[in-house]
Amino acid sequence: MSKAKLLFNLMMYVNAKRVFTAQDVAYEFDISIRTAHRYLAELSEMGVPLYTEQGRNGGYRVLNNRMLPPIIFEENEAFSIFFAFQSLQFYKSLPFDIQMKSVSAKLYSSLPDDVKRKIDRLDAVLSFWNVKRTVPSRYLKEIIDSAAERKVLQIEYESKEKNTHREVSPIGVYAYDGFWYMPALDLVDDVIKLFRTDRILSLTVMEKHQNPNVTLSEWLNSHTTKTPVTPLRLYVELTKEGIRQCRSQPWLEPDLVVSGSDQGYINTVMDQSEVEFISDYFFQLGTAAKVIEPREVIDRIYTRSQEIVRHYSEF
Repeated sequence: MSKAKLLFNLMMYVNAKRVFTAQDVAYEFDISIRTAHRYLAELSEMGVPLYTEQGRNGGYRVLNNRMLPPIIFEENEAFSIFFAFQSLQFYKSLPFDIQMKSVSAKLYSSLPDDVKRKIDRLDAVLSFWNVKRTVPSRYLKEIIDSAAERKVLQIEYESKEKNTHREVSPIGVYAYDGFWYMPALDLVDDVIKLFRTDRILSLTVMEKHQNPNVTLSEWLNSHTTKTPVTPLRLYVELTKEGIRQCRSQPWLEPDLVVSGSDQGYINTVMDQSEVEFISDYFFQLGTAAKVIEPREVIDRIYTRSQEIVRHYSEF
């Protein structure tokens, strides 16, 4: 085995073992203990964070902030990783200390010149665009760690009426439309509620544990297909522009029916609790949508329209 290949395999070995002795390395690679020490010293000079423990039971330990072994990517794999980082640049906060510029620079510098030129060209014409939010989410890592360990969180949450203090058991976090969200079991009400993480003003990880008995993927699937508790029929007539607008909404697109080149409709079931949200959405569409049912949504849109008229009547 060549020295370069042995060092490569040794780097993967120490990252997997984390704690080992020179004798372990000598046995694994069929080399002398002296050669094992020399190769480990070379790994340390290359940047692998090895810590030597002296004494009878001493050996080597890889520090927590360890380097991963080099990985050889195919051209398309390198493209996919490089451009995947574009989808993260629109988030003010990320769950872990992801140094996107550093990672991208390391990957970019390792590529052949012709591949670099191709990335430069693609970077000018390809983007994973999203709404860029300016509000930070300070506790993403703590939430993820607590969800994995089933720990309870005590949070102060910025609500619409006033700030509230709650004890919750988080299921996890997910990103949508530039924001991070945390579905969590509210221990007082014993129901799963959805929290926007940038509205968490303070957070304390508690010692007690609680299992929400549902995974994040299970909750997301059930949340998007849940049966309304108090069902109301939602029927909306749409113009061509209304069709275009509703197609961009994941919660409306499955129920959108195009009945002609310039018209369509939505015919589905909503819950009573969604009246405010749905009314506000279709109010924004103006004459591109006309709600036929339910009456509660029609009344709210009419009331909002009158408020706008009164607001500007003095001019």
